[in-house]
Amino acid sequence: MPPPKKVPVSASSHADIKVQHHLTRTPDIPKGYHTSMAKFDSYVICTSPRSGSTLLCQLLSATGVAGNPHSWFHRPSISDWLRTFDLPSQTGLSEPDILAAVFRAAIKQGSLDTGMFGLRLQRHSFDFFTKKLAVLYPTRYGDGERLQAAFGRTLYIHLTRGDKLGQAVSLVRANQTGLWHRAPDGAEIERTAPPREPVYDADLIARNLAELTAYDEDWERWFEKERIAPVRVTYKELSDDPVAVLVRLLEQLGLNSAAAEGIVPQVAKLADETSQQWVERYLSTQGA
Repeated sequence: MPPPKKVPVSASSHADIKVQHHLTRTPDIPKGYHTSMAKFDSYVICTSPRSGSTLLCQLLSATGVAGNPHSWFHRPSISDWLRTFDLPSQTGLSEPDILAAVFRAAIKQGSLDTGMFGLRLQRHSFDFFTKKLAVLYPTRYGDGERLQAAFGRTLYIHLTRGDKLGQAVSLVRANQTGLWHRAPDGAEIERTAPPREPVYDADLIARNLAELTAYDEDWERWFEKERIAPVRVTYKELSDDPVAVLVRLLEQLGLNSAAAEGIVPQVAKLADETSQQWVERYLSTQGA
């Protein structure tokens, strides 16, 4: 996903973080958005790598009414969060005040001028995120209540990929080649390392398969613990008909689904013949 647009943000006391969220709503309502319709102030895409979340974030952002979803808390590090939002060193401030500045920045970047905050949470960084959320809202009980204190009324979207082996192969190849996302015209969208040829590694695929399966199980346990009934979206649904998924989510959020009209996916699938060969090779060694 391309780097998100940066908006200048100043530090502030954590006491006004929710108030500042609502102040991001402006009188210039974008096409397709009606404040009287919105059922939520924010949404969280709960997912794991190679599930189609970059495509989903791009689609939601392209509507102009559903915020600017991104992995705002991707790395488990406060210093990395400060760098993400171009915030200066917060020397001398308490941890709650530092976190307040970070969350205020995230809300501003993830909402832009739409009044709807979008966030993608990957499971690998989730535990650190919730620990810091507890520091920011120590009197709130449970993650769900703290998330609502930070972001207002929140819709949870659970994006999963049923084909776990295909997901594991995709993750291995992305890490090996450095290429994570490509546009439909072939242009690279996200690369994290110089190009190199992928090498089949059954043990690595097995480890990724186990880890990705565990991520899904962890999300399910968390939903049950917090008594959350998420909107469920699968990789296959998103791949087969991305606009239909987008329309469904806009309706769930209480936004005008007409905002999805004319939107064209800008993220292409990377799976190819090599991916399928790796899947078949792995299955052949498992007696499948």
